[in-house]
Amino acid sequence: MDELIPLSNSTLGQLAIEHPRYDRKALTPGIVHVGVGNFHRAHQAWYLHRLMQAGRARDWAIVGAGVRPYDTAMREKLLAQDCLTTLIELDPEGTSAEVIGSMIDYLPVEAGNGPLIRAMANPAIRIVALTVTESGYYVDPVSKGFDANHPDIQHDAAHPDVPRTVFGAMVAAYRMRRAAGHDPFTGLSCDNLQGNGAILRQAVVSLARLSDPDLSDWIEANASFPNSMVDCIAPATGPKELALSRDFGVVDAAPVTHEAFRQWVIEDNFCTGRPDWDLVGATFSDDVHAYEKMKIRILNAGHQVLANAGEILGLETIAECMAHPLVSAMFRKVQATEIAQTVAAVPGTTPLSYVDLIERRFANPKIVDTTRRVAFDGSARHTGFVLPIVRDQLAAGRSVEGLALVEALWARMCEGTREDGSAIEPNDPFWTDLTAVARDARERPSAWLEQSRFYGELQQVQPFATAFERWLRLIWEEGCDTAMKDYLAVESDSAAGTG
Repeated sequence: MDELIPLSNSTLGQLAIEHPRYDRKALTPGIVHVGVGNFHRAHQAWYLHRLMQAGRARDWAIVGAGVRPYDTAMREKLLAQDCLTTLIELDPEGTSAEVIGSMIDYLPVEAGNGPLIRAMANPAIRIVALTVTESGYYVDPVSKGFDANHPDIQHDAAHPDVPRTVFGAMVAAYRMRRAAGHDPFTGLSCDNLQGNGAILRQAVVSLARLSDPDLSDWIEANASFPNSMVDCIAPATGPKELALSRDFGVVDAAPVTHEAFRQWVIEDNFCTGRPDWDLVGATFSDDVHAYEKMKIRILNAGHQVLANAGEILGLETIAECMAHPLVSAMFRKVQATEIAQTVAAVPGTTPLSYVDLIERRFANPKIVDTTRRVAFDGSARHTGFVLPIVRDQLAAGRSVEGLALVEALWARMCEGTREDGSAIEPNDPFWTDLTAVARDARERPSAWLEQSRFYGELQQVQPFATAFERWLRLIWEEGCDTAMKDYLAVESDSAAGTG
């Protein structure tokens, strides 16, 4: 490209790539989305944009929002380009780009969340959607109940008009809507949590009950919190991604790269209406749980199978992990003989066919999805994605050898050094504690499983505890490669199936 065009409403007609054909000035807001990261813009915002391109959903435009100070930087970038985003699809067969325009504003990020509360209280807003990470819902990792003792929650219960959390802001907005005689909005979680709608409902209703039980009852009786399953790999944006947008002639301060795959399965339970996302590829289903279980266990737990071994070995991306013969072979065996055992088929695919799909997606060398990003917040991801599979396998009397190895690799990674001696930078909210326990576990492996907030009863359950201790000792004594070779040499005691 000879000419670089700064992204804005006024320059859309100059772009050589696909861009909004609708009048963005005629759009009106219907959705507030909290957490305007790469995934949201590559996924939910894209589906809405496709509807707008087809002449629909013009009254469902997105207003972006955040509740943390670091969201301010993204707000400034997006407002400077009229909330437009360049999406760059990285397919092994070729790279393409388009500009989407379904987001029309980004709220100020302020202490007390006043602008966010006022926006959500507006009856024109019928959906409040969230991507706030798996660990952002104040869930106790063992009991899965609401963590009412967290300092943020205690603050919001005591100061409901100036909350710190998005859930406190939602409660405040519901209070204003009820007082004004307006219907509630739908709360739509777009995070990778099984039963994410139920978890969002738990957070909002439980928090409201701490300060206003009558309001809590009103929310529970009238608001909707549909479950959903979301899927699209959208790596973090860095210099390479910024340069890619320029290759398409666009100056974009916050472009998004993504794979050539999207999936969105949603429970059709919206108390004040919704866009027709199914017309552009989303699926409305009464059985979201089956889809999300397949995705969370095979893809999200699969990420943890790869990432910890990758960090220990210094493999920088997930594609590099899949190119490593031992890591990829371990991944396949754990998936086929343990994880897929706990997953049922869904319309159009079987568990093992889905494993094949995930292998192809993870191996895409154009997707620079860093091992560090995937390994981030292992304390939430192992407890949320991996350990439920361990429990199901144990309950069925099936093998947990591979899953025990995966947990041993996590324990080894959290020690904080790679096998080449380089340091692994802190990568978990509990990193200091995890590192201290991981170093103790080098000599006494059982110390790792004694972290009851993660493992609960599993520290005493055989054969998981025995296998874990054996693998961790072997990893420390002979290295990660040897442990994976030994695991691959062991004949599985169960054939792959669908559970």
